[in-house]
Amino acid sequence: MTSEGLLNVQSRPRILIVDDDPAIRRLLRAVLQRDYTLEEASTGDKALGILPAFAPDLVLLDIAMPGIDGYETCRRLKSVAVNTALQVIMVSAKSSKQEQLQAYEAGADDYVIKPFDSQDMLARVQLHIQLRNAKARVTAIRTEIESKNSELKRLAEQRAQDIIAVQDVAVFTLAKVAESRDQETAGHLTRIRVYAQTIAEHLAADSPYAKQIDRRFLDDLYRSSPLHDIGKVGIPDDILLKPGRLTREEFATMQRHTVIGADILDQAVEKTNGGGFLAMAALVARFHHERYDGRGYPAALVGQEIPLPARVVALADAYDAITSERPYKPAYSPVRARELIHLDCGRHFDPLVVAAFDASFPAFLTIQYATDDFPTVQFPASDYAQPSTASAS
Repeated sequence: MTSEGLLNVQSRPRILIVDDDPAIRRLLRAVLQRDYTLEEASTGDKALGILPAFAPDLVLLDIAMPGIDGYETCRRLKSVAVNTALQVIMVSAKSSKQEQLQAYEAGADDYVIKPFDSQDMLARVQLHIQLRNAKARVTAIRTEIESKNSELKRLAEQRAQDIIAVQDVAVFTLAKVAESRDQETAGHLTRIRVYAQTIAEHLAADSPYAKQIDRRFLDDLYRSSPLHDIGKVGIPDDILLKPGRLTREEFATMQRHTVIGADILDQAVEKTNGGGFLAMAALVARFHHERYDGRGYPAALVGQEIPLPARVVALADAYDAITSERPYKPAYSPVRARELIHLDCGRHFDPLVVAAFDASFPAFLTIQYATDDFPTVQFPASDYAQPSTASAS
C-alpha cells in the first residue's frame, strides 16, 4: 500500500466543507468534528486552493455558490485528484431530477438535499469514507501488483538474457570445435558474425530487403552465422585438412558438409519446438555455398530462391576466406578481395548484398584490424593474384 493510502486510512479522515452559507458550514462542523479533521471554504476557487495541502478524503460541496458553481468545482476536484479515491457529496437546496443528473455527470459520488437530517448526513459521510478507504486499498493493491509484475518481468527478461548468453557461449564453442579441425584462423567466427551483421544492418536501413530484416532477423543472424560450417565435423581429416587441390571425388565429399550441418541443426530445431535462431542456422548451414547464378551446391538454387541469411553469410564467409591465410593460399589484401567479390557480383553473390558490402567496406576494415590474428603488415603485389579455386570449399 502506498504511503498516502496508509496515512489516509489509518489517521483521522479529512473532510473539506465547501458552502457559501456560514450556517451550513457551522452545522456540518458540529455534526462531524468529533470523528473527522475538517477544513472549510466558502467558494469553489478557495476549495481548489486548499485541496493540495489539505488532501481531503471527502468533499461536501454546495452546488449554488458565487464564482464557479459546484458542478465545475466537482469536475476540477476530480480532475486534480484523478489518481486518488476522493469522494464528493454534492449538497443542494433544490430537488430536481435534472440537477441530480448534472451532479453525477460532474463526477459526484452522492447527492443530498437541503435541509438535511444530521444523522442521515453522518451516515452518508461514514459510508463514503469507507468507500474511499476501500478504493484506496484497491489502488494500493493494484500498484503493488503492478510493481511486482514489473519486477517479475524484469527478472524474466534478465533470465532470458542469461539463457541467451549461455546459449551463445555453447553455440560459439560448438562452432569452434568444427573450425578447429579446419585449421582456420582464430578470429574467423568472430569476424564472420560481425561482417554478416554489418551487411544485414545496411540492408535493413537502405535496400529492397528492408522489410524482411527486423530486430529478430538481426539477432538470429548474429547468433546463427558462426554455425555455417558446423557440418565439417563430419568430413574426414584427409579431405578437410588436405593442403592441395581437392580431387573431384574429394570435393564432392567436402560439399556434403552443408547437408551434414543442416541435418544436425534441423534435429536441434525439432527438439526445441521451432528452434529460434537455430532454424536460421540450419538454412545458413545448408545454403551458404549456393550461388546467385544457380551453379552452387547442394541444391543449385537461383537468385532469391537462396534464403537471404545464406546470401549474406556467403559473402561474409568468402571475404574472410580471401583475406585470411590458408594452407592452400596466402592472405589477399582487402582491396583485392573487394575486386574479386565485384567480379562475382550477380554470379556468386546477390548484387544487393554486394552493394551493402560496398557501403560497409570501411567497417569491414575496422573489424579486420580489430581481430588479433589479422595481419597488420602491407600486402605484397603477389597478393593481388587470383586465389586458388580450393577456397570454394
